Order: sequence, then structure tokens, then C-alpha cells
Amino acid sequence: MTAYKAGFVNIIGKPNAGKSTLMNALVGEKLAIATPKAQTTRHRIIGIVSGEGYQIVYSDTPGILEPRYRLHKSMMEEVNQAMNDGDILLCLADAKEKEPFSEETISDLVNNPSRKLLVVNKADLSTQEELEAFMETWKQRLAAEDVLVISALHTFNLERLTAKLIDMLPEHPAYYGEDELTDKSERFLASEIVREQIFLQYRQEVPYSTEVIVSSFKDEPDILRIEADIMVERASQKGILIGHKGEALKQVGIAARKDLEKFFSKKIYLGLHVRIKENWRDNSQFLQQLGYHAK
Repeated sequence: MTAYKAGFVNIIGKPNAGKSTLMNALVGEKLAIATPKAQTTRHRIIGIVSGEGYQIVYSDTPGILEPRYRLHKSMMEEVNQAMNDGDILLCLADAKEKEPFSEETISDLVNNPSRKLLVVNKADLSTQEELEAFMETWKQRLAAEDVLVISALHTFNLERLTAKLIDMLPEHPAYYGEDELTDKSERFLASEIVREQIFLQYRQEVPYSTEVIVSSFKDEPDILRIEADIMVERASQKGILIGHKGEALKQVGIAARKDLEKFFSKKIYLGLHVRIKENWRDNSQFLQQLGYHAK
């Protein structure tokens, strides 16, 4: 009888490498928000896949960046934890990025005892010659034991990736129940769905200056009622979010409600309110209230 295998596969890489898109595709459910903008992911999000004889616990992590705010420091703390508590580090690299990992990250990975798999994403945007050169160079630089080419967006080669990860998993009982999908609450997932629409519909600094807090989550027989506060840092940002006669905020609400109804398979009432919290990204106490590891 084949032994059961289970382990933690932590996905790391630069902002916009495609980490969230990849985890969603591997899990088969949209757990992590994904937008064309960098730095969309702020929290470490777990996605659980249980199959015949195995369980893979994926972690989507924030993109590796140079911190500018306490918020960024918290995000990098999530990455540091992921670098040190995984059975497998899935090092995701954008095939079009000349330096997909910084020298500091390379050093951390080379000295890391976890098993490492280099996964080259966005393969459809590169030639075969470019891919082969990229793979050879970065497999050596990261001391990865193997390398695979994928397209997370087009789900190319993901079955082969899953098979490779199962092969690399240690023998271990399941960490979660077979029907569990993530460690995050429904309130958290709802807040992220709203925040995704802010990233999709606003430009420049505004999305990065916002945080969404679900203040009320009432699951009634015929409808799920959600009230959410959108926090901004300045009055000018509040004006941009709301828009002329509230039209901009209305569009966020319409789009978010559609996604919420799709995710929860239920009719949704969504109330959105914009509130100002000056410099919240550098406010340790407030960040801790939001669930960040702020110091």
C-alpha cells in the first residue's frame, strides 16, 4: 500500500509573477485576488488540495519587495515565514523578467534546507531558446532540484506541475480535513473580493492606499448581507473613490456584488462606506487590528 503524502508548498516570487493566479488554478477555486497591478496580495493565503493518497497545502504569499511602509514590512514578514516553514518552496519566475530574484533572495534560497522547485511562468510570451537559457541559468542560481515551464493564466502544464509536487511531498498524514479549502474566514474572502475591484477600477496610488474591513456579515436564509468599510488615508482619496454623485463607488459595488454572488452561490446585499484613517499603512496598532504582523 502506498504511503499517504502531505506537505506545505509555499509559492514565492516577485510582485506580478503570477503567484495568485497559479494558486487559484491549482486549487480550482478563486481564493486569492489577482489583478494586473503589482503588490495586490498582502496576506499569506492557504489553499488546500486533497486527492487520492495526498494533500497539498499551498501558500500564496505577497510579492518580494523593498519595504516603504510598516504594511510592507508585515507583508515581507509573511514571506520570511513562508521561506522557513514549507516542505517545498515553489520559486515562481516570470520568464520575461531578467532578474526574477534579488541577490538577497537568491542567497536565502541557496541556504534554505527546503526542497526547491523552479517554476517558470508566462511561457507563452517567450521563445523556446529564451526559455531554455532562462531555465538553465536560474535553476543553477537558486540551487533548485528541478525546473518546469508553465502558463498559470492558460493552465498550461499544471497537471505535470501537480504530479511533480506530489512526487516531492514527504510521507505524512493530512493536515486538514478533506473538505477544507482554506484557512481564511468568509469575512476575509469577502473583503478581498471588494479590494480586488478597487485595484481593477482605480489607478495610481489610490488602490494601494485602501484597505477593506467587513464590519457586518449576516448570512440569512435568502440573502447574505455584507457591510464593508473602505479605509483611505486622505480626504482626496475618499473623493476619488466615491466619484461624481457616488458613481465610481457604485460601480465597485456592482462588480464586487457579482463576484461575491458567484463565490458564495447566494444573493448578496453589499453596503460600502468610505472612511478616512490617516497614514494607516504606517500605524502599527491599526495594522495589528487588521491582522498584520506590524511592529
